[in-house]
Amino acid sequence: MQLEVGEIYEGKVTGITKFGAFVSFEGGQTGMVHISEVAPTFVTEIRDFVTEGQMVKVKVLSINEEGKISLSMKKALPEEQQRRPSRRTDGPRRDNGRRDGARREGPRPPRQPRPAPQPGPARPGDFEWQSRRNDTGTFEEMMSRFKQTSDEKMSDLKRGNESRRGYSRRGQQK
Repeated sequence: MQLEVGEIYEGKVTGITKFGAFVSFEGGQTGMVHISEVAPTFVTEIRDFVTEGQMVKVKVLSINEEGKISLSMKKALPEEQQRRPSRRTDGPRRDNGRRDGARREGPRPPRQPRPAPQPGPARPGDFEWQSRRNDTGTFEEMMSRFKQTSDEKMSDLKRGNESRRGYSRRGQQK
């Protein structure tokens, strides 16, 4: 039997994996139904929908150059069954959308805006780059103090990054 793209055939499920099911046809040809093509709903466990040895109707989606056959069970369904079921039920919810099941009476209270996040004192970037006191002295002394504090801050940053990455100072993995 020669399979044609777009046609619907009946085959037997010969194998099931976590990513799909293999379907064999008369004549020895085998194709695969990907897990996303098994049902119009989200499928987490394929064995909930098919079993080995089961006869299923499938639509041929494609046949590539190597002869791999891509199949779909959900596209072989009648048109009205192919659509995903909506999450909403017909009609209003009885519990008014509340998790505890209690009914709310009256209008919904207005939402309160969230307060803006406040930066913490230990966040990176909260460095004091300039001293608050008036430094007196020569330019060389001020430059020396700046260089010393800068080196201390850089070594603190490097130490923090090394511990996060799991590497020691010499680049060897711990």
